Amino acid sequence: MHDLRDKVCFVTGAAAGIGAVIVRAFLDEGAKHVAALDIDISKGQELQQELTNKYGEGKVKFHKCDVTTNEIDTVYDDVVKEYEYVDVVVNCAGIMNDRPNVFVKEIEINVTALIRSSFKAFDLMRKDHGGRGGTIINISSIVGLFRAHLLPVYTATKSAVLQFSNCLGMDPHASRSGVRVLTLCFGCTDTSLFSQSKMGAFDKETDELLAGSLGKLPMQTIDSAVAGLLKAYKEGDSASTWLITSGRPAEDITGNISKAYGIMSQGVFS
Repeated sequence: MHDLRDKVCFVTGAAAGIGAVIVRAFLDEGAKHVAALDIDISKGQELQQELTNKYGEGKVKFHKCDVTTNEIDTVYDDVVKEYEYVDVVVNCAGIMNDRPNVFVKEIEINVTALIRSSFKAFDLMRKDHGGRGGTIINISSIVGLFRAHLLPVYTATKSAVLQFSNCLGMDPHASRSGVRVLTLCFGCTDTSLFSQSKMGAFDKETDELLAGSLGKLPMQTIDSAVAGLLKAYKEGDSASTWLITSGRPAEDITGNISKAYGIMSQGVFS
C-alpha cells in the first residue's frame, strides 16, 4: 500500500477541473508539497491562494507552464532545486478537439508532452541512476479501450498514452528503476472538457453527430474520478491499467488489457 504523506508531487493541467481536485486531494492525504502546472494563470493563482490559506505556506505552488515547450523542464528543475526530489507525477493536461486547426496541438499536449514529462520524471526517479523511485500516473481515457469514431485523433492520443504507459511500466524497466507507471482510463467526467466551446470534430458533419451524442454517455463527478485515482495510486502495480467511470469504484483492468493484446497479436510471432 502506497501513501502520499510527505511526498513531493507534480500535477499538470492543475488549475481547474480534475487536476485542481487532484492537488486538493494530495494535500488532504498529507503531501509535503504539490507543484500545480497550467497555462491558466488566473485560475492557477486563485488555486494557490485558496490552498495556501487552507494548508499553509509552502504546501502548493502554481507554475505557469505550457507543457508543449521546454517550460516543463524548467519547472521540474525548479521543484527539484527547492524540494530536492519529485516523488509523484500526474500527467493530467489534455484537450479533446479534433478540429483541423487544433488537432496537431491536441497530439502535442496529449501525447508528446506526456511522454516528455514521463521521461523527465523517470530519469529523475530511477534508482539505478541514483534516484529513490517514485510513481508516474498518466491519464488515458475509456476511448483508449474502444473505437470512438467521432473523435479519431483524440482516441488515437489516448490509445497512445495507454500503450506508452503500459510499456514504460513493464519489466525490466520497473524492477531496475523502482519507478511505478500507472494508466488511468477515465470515463466521461463532468468538466469543461465536454463543453461545446472546447471540443470539436474534424468536419462539420461529424461535429453535428458529436453534439448529438453528448448527454447520452454516463457522467461521473470529478470527486468520483479523483477517488478512483487515489485508489489506483495506493494499490496499483506498475504497468497496471485502471478503469474509473460512471461513478463506480476504480477497477484494475490489467487482465483485460493483457487478454486484448494477446488476441490482437495472434499470428504476429508465429
